Amino acid sequence: MAYWLFKEEPTHYSIDDLIRDKRLVWAGVGNNTALMHLRSVKKGDRVLYYHTGKEKAVVGVMEIVKGPYPDPKRDNDRFVVVDVKPVGRFDRPVTLAEIKANPVFADFALVRISRLSVMPVTAGQWAEIERLSKQGS
Repeated sequence: MAYWLFKEEPTHYSIDDLIRDKRLVWAGVGNNTALMHLRSVKKGDRVLYYHTGKEKAVVGVMEIVKGPYPDPKRDNDRFVVVDVKPVGRFDRPVTLAEIKANPVFADFALVRISRLSVMPVTAGQWAEIERLSKQGS
């Protein structure tokens, strides 16, 4: 199993929307590097759900239920989508400011390449985000 982080604007589609809908086709990725990462995702992988915009925080976890396949809404095989389901919402979001202040994340793509919408997460980074999400809850 691999770990990832996917970003979305909560006013477009939030973790609460995903929990309500129970499953989603994750589409709309256009950046070449993000698409490269999305093509590497496999069924069973875990994904941190990051709210962009005003929130700028990791808010929960998703699971990949179907690996990459051509985007059915685009007439170009370059674009792929994956299917995700919710695992759960964090009791306490982990903010970008907390992540940037923590040396565990010095080489994390979220800190280095802030505009990337799909990125890998190391097991150590994943564990630290989970730990932070439980602080004060």
